[in-house]
Amino acid sequence: MLLAPDAQAQVGDYRNDFVIGFNGGYQLNKIAFENSIPQDMLGGINFGVTARYTCEKYFNTICAIQIELNYAELGWKERIESIDGLPCILQTGAHTGEAAAYQRRISYFQIPLLAHLGWGREEKGAKFFLNMGPQFGFMLSEKATTNFEYEDALKTDPERVSPECAQYAMPVEKKFDFGITAGLGMELSMKKVGHIALEARYYYGLGNIYGDSKQDHFSRSNHNSIVFKGTYLFDIVRTKNAKRKK
Repeated sequence: MLLAPDAQAQVGDYRNDFVIGFNGGYQLNKIAFENSIPQDMLGGINFGVTARYTCEKYFNTICAIQIELNYAELGWKERIESIDGLPCILQTGAHTGEAAAYQRRISYFQIPLLAHLGWGREEKGAKFFLNMGPQFGFMLSEKATTNFEYEDALKTDPERVSPECAQYAMPVEKKFDFGITAGLGMELSMKKVGHIALEARYYYGLGNIYGDSKQDHFSRSNHNSIVFKGTYLFDIVRTKNAKRKK
């Protein structure tokens, strides 16, 4: 063994690339309640800063770690309708004669920690990429918008298909949110300009906004989000003498 020659095998091409920038887009969200509540997706903004470190190109795969610090608007928008799909008209209160409406907007500070895998050009061209990893959120505020008093929620004609109303008087109990996210996108790299990326991403919350014990009203109340965003990144550090696909 002492006479055996020393051998090393390099599996991937080393990279030391670091980019930072900003991102922004539009988010669609709903809450998956255990007791079914008809909903439409609630739209909101999603924006923040992005940092990415590329450590290796493994065969044709560009391997990196990406972190974001984002402000995001989540929540839910109820679809208050009858069993026949008709709008439920309020029978009492200041908005008598109007279709009942309710939405709750919940603002978060979010931190996605992502594995970034890319295929294609590293500079002067396009690449496709996959982002995936855990995401953590911290609630900043919440605001309900409605046209009825909570005690009059069931006083409609026709009757609501869902009699569930407990959520109206329940503020968010759990301020910390966590889940998993994954997205697909395309990035265009241009020398002396930077990197422009477009991405569609899905987030599934593993935590609930309300208590989920046997004594609580909802056993499930987690976020489900679809995000469409654009990102602009510029180079801070680039690997010297790297063999890149031009």
